[in-house]
Amino acid sequence: MELDSGTTAWMLISASLVLLMTPGLAFFYGGMTRSKSVLNMMMMSFGAMGVIGVIYVLWGWSMSYGSESIGGIFANPLEMFGLQGAILDDAGEFVMDGGLPVVVDVGFQVTFAIITTALISGALAERVKFGTWMVFAGLWVTLAYFPMAHMVWGGGLLSGDGPFASIADPIDFAGGTVVHINAGVAALVLALVVGKRRGFGREPSRPHNLPFVMLGAALLWFGWFGFNAGSAYAADGLAGLAWVNTTTCTAAAILGWLVVEKLRDGHATSLGAASGIVAGLVAITPAAGSLSPVGSIALGLVAGGLCAMAVSLKYRLGFDDSLDVVGVHLVGGLVGTVMIGFLATDGGLIYGGGLNLLAVQVIIAVVAILFSGVVTLVIGLALKATLGWRVSDEVEAGGIDSAVHGESAYEGLGGGLATSLPQRVAASAPVSTEEKVGS
Repeated sequence: MELDSGTTAWMLISASLVLLMTPGLAFFYGGMTRSKSVLNMMMMSFGAMGVIGVIYVLWGWSMSYGSESIGGIFANPLEMFGLQGAILDDAGEFVMDGGLPVVVDVGFQVTFAIITTALISGALAERVKFGTWMVFAGLWVTLAYFPMAHMVWGGGLLSGDGPFASIADPIDFAGGTVVHINAGVAALVLALVVGKRRGFGREPSRPHNLPFVMLGAALLWFGWFGFNAGSAYAADGLAGLAWVNTTTCTAAAILGWLVVEKLRDGHATSLGAASGIVAGLVAITPAAGSLSPVGSIALGLVAGGLCAMAVSLKYRLGFDDSLDVVGVHLVGGLVGTVMIGFLATDGGLIYGGGLNLLAVQVIIAVVAILFSGVVTLVIGLALKATLGWRVSDEVEAGGIDSAVHGESAYEGLGGGLATSLPQRVAASAPVSTEEKVGS
C-alpha cells in the first residue's frame, strides 16, 4: 500500500503534541502541591513516561491492538511482543494501515497510555513511595489500561464489534472511557487504599505556584489538539470539527467553572480557570467528533459547572483526592460520555435519535467503572501488603523531595539542588592561593 505522507505527517505531529501533555501535567500537578513535594509530584509523571515508554513496545501494543483477542478483554501480549511484525513485513517494507505506517500509530498510542497513568498520580500527592508508584504504573497500565484500550478501540467488548453494539455503536472518540473514566476511578480507589495526607481537612494545603498551574493547563490545552483532532487519523474535516469542538467546549467550561466559583466562594480564581480548562478538555474528549460546536458549548458549560461542584465532594465524603482527579477526570469523563447520548448530531436524543445511543453510552461507562475499580483495588491492596504505599510520617512532614530525591525545588528548603549542586562544584574545584591564605 502506498504511503499517505499527509496523514503520516499529521499523526507524527499529533503524537508529539500528546507526548507534550505529560510534562504539561507535571507542571499542572506540581504547581498545585506544596513546595516541599513539587519535584516528587513532577517525577511521578516523568516516571510514568519512563516505565510505560518501555512496556508499550514490549507488550502494550500487542495487548491493545493485536488480532488474537482473549474474551474481548485483551489481546495476546506475545503476538507482537517487541513490535515483532508490527513494523516491517516479510518483504522488509513498513507495515501499512490505510496509508499510515503502523509504527506511527504505535507512537501515537503510547502517548495515550502514558498520560492516562500519569493522571492517577494527582490523587496520591505528597504521601506515597516513589518506588511503589513506579511498580504500580507498570502493573496498572498492563492490567487496566491495555485491556480497556482493546475493549473500546481494539475490537473488544465495548467497541462497535462487541455485544452492546446491537443497541447502538458505542462512541469514545478519543478516550472518555479509556483515559478519563479509567484513570478517575483508579484515582478514587487508590485515594481510599492509601489514605489521607497528614492533617487533611485540618491544615491548609494550598497550591504553591499558581503560574505553574496556569502553564500546565496551557500546555495541556495545546497538546489536547493532538489528542482529539489527531484521533480523526487524517488531516481532514473531522479533525477540524474535533479541533473546533475542543476549543469551544473548553472555553465554555472555563465560564461554567468560574460562575460556580463566583457564586459559591465569591471569587473567580486562576486555579478555577485552569481547572475549568481541564474539565472542558476531559468532557469533549469522547465527543469531539460527534457534536456540533453549539452542542460543545452546552457540554462545556455543564461539565465546567458540575466539575466545579464535584471537587468539594472529597471533603464531604472524607477521601483525599489531593489534586481533584476524581472531581475533574471521573466526573468530566462521565459527563462527556453520557451526554453524547443527548447531543450527538447522529443518534443523540435531542436530534431525534431515541434512547439507544444514550443507553449504550451509560452501559460502557458503567462497565469501565467496574472494570477499572476492581483491577485497581486488587493492584492497590497487593502493593500495600508488599511494598507499602506510604512514606514515613517524618518524610511526609519534611517533604518527599529532600528525603526521597535528595533535591528541593527552591533554595532554603534543604537537601536540594539549590544547595547540593554548588557544594558538588565547590568540592571538585581547585583551591586558589587566595583561598588557602584566607583559610
